[in-house]
Amino acid sequence: MDYTRYEIARIIGARALQIKMGAPVLIKVPKTAERPIDIAQIEFKEGVLPLTVKRHHY
Repeated sequence: MDYTRYEIARIIGARALQIKMGAPVLIKVPKTAERPIDIAQIEFKEGVLPLTVKRHHY
């Protein structure tokens, strides 16, 4: 599925908040990723995020 840039921002932001609040990380975290946003971006690129986008078609 192709996401818009707004959907990507929303997904990564939501996942970063989850990680910051203590959710388990779904990847092996590289040493270069220190912030939750970095970890969320890597998870998104690898396609392991447990989040979906519900679109309303009018």
